[in-house]
Amino acid sequence: MKRDSRLSAVLHALLHMAEQPGPMTSDALAICLGTHPVVVRRTMGLLREAGLVAAVRGHAGGWRIKADLSKVSLRQLHEALGEPALFAIGNRHENPECLVEQAVNAALDDAFEQAEALLLERFAAVSLADLAADFKRRHAHHLRSKHP
Repeated sequence: MKRDSRLSAVLHALLHMAEQPGPMTSDALAICLGTHPVVVRRTMGLLREAGLVAAVRGHAGGWRIKADLSKVSLRQLHEALGEPALFAIGNRHENPECLVEQAVNAALDDAFEQAEALLLERFAAVSLADLAADFKRRHAHHLRSKHP
């Protein structure tokens, strides 16, 4: 099963946008993400609907972050993307009357629910500002290590 990497891509794009003094075009973001500008526009459209980004029209237009980075959590972004499945594993449902399948599914359902709740709780605790600060620390360290 293919992994859904949209949340990772959105975070990547938003951090690039946060570092720019003005709007970024879909073409520029597509280069950063290694994807097609149509994919960027579709994804940014979801974020625009959630009030997180805005489209700037005109010659110097593009996408800009509209929300305060410290107030946007990973969970909000996950929700803006339509809450894609968090796990690529799941239960069998080929013989619902099988008591073994029922026991297995009950145990797995409980584990999946607990894991998802924990992950969403963690997503809610991490903001875009946290990621931007981590990027800046890493960038400064990288520069220091290249030019001691």
